[in-house]
Amino acid sequence: MSLRAIFLNCTLKKSPEASNTEALINKAVSLFKEHDVESKVIRVADYKVAFGVTSDEGHGDEWPEILAEIKGSDILIIGSPIWLGDKSSICKMIIERIDGSTSEQDEETGQYPLYNKIGGVLVTGNEDGAKKVSSEVLFSLNHSGCTIPPNSMAYWVGEAGPGPSYIDADGGKHLFTNKNLRFLVNNTVYFARLLKERPIPTNIHKLTEEAKKESSS
Repeated sequence: MSLRAIFLNCTLKKSPEASNTEALINKAVSLFKEHDVESKVIRVADYKVAFGVTSDEGHGDEWPEILAEIKGSDILIIGSPIWLGDKSSICKMIIERIDGSTSEQDEETGQYPLYNKIGGVLVTGNEDGAKKVSSEVLFSLNHSGCTIPPNSMAYWVGEAGPGPSYIDADGGKHLFTNKNLRFLVNNTVYFARLLKERPIPTNIHKLTEEAKKESSS
């Protein structure tokens, strides 16, 4: 069974500048390869992505190209650095754009485009905020239709304040990060295969009509 993973790197740095988040992403790509999962990494800063809440904001907006990659994948992993204790502005923007895709409901079932896709998150930074970023990203992906397996987050955080980041601090040898990265890869692959064989049957249109019958507002 062939699977495909898409990584959205939400670093604020454009290529070819080194990205600590991408270094962690590349470790995940290697692990996915061991499970015969094809991966593609998109550095969002290299694209002209407009602010907005629809799938296509027009005027040269390149988000539709990225969204097409997401729709064609089984696993979606968002990678974000930590800035001021929070996710990057690019990460916030793409979450808003992903939320816009929920209006593209399947004609028969009403399911959103991210239904039957698996979500996960990777975070790097040299200050506190990894769990805050992870919880917000995972909630947002789930809200937009993604299935979130157990332990679908991995992060590396250095000492508080200015200091070496993931690459310079040799974060690739950090046991806690490497352990959780393997949890993420194994669990996302397992659930992606599960949903490939047995897609979620929920009919949102039908359930919405049932809810309307017992609601007054």
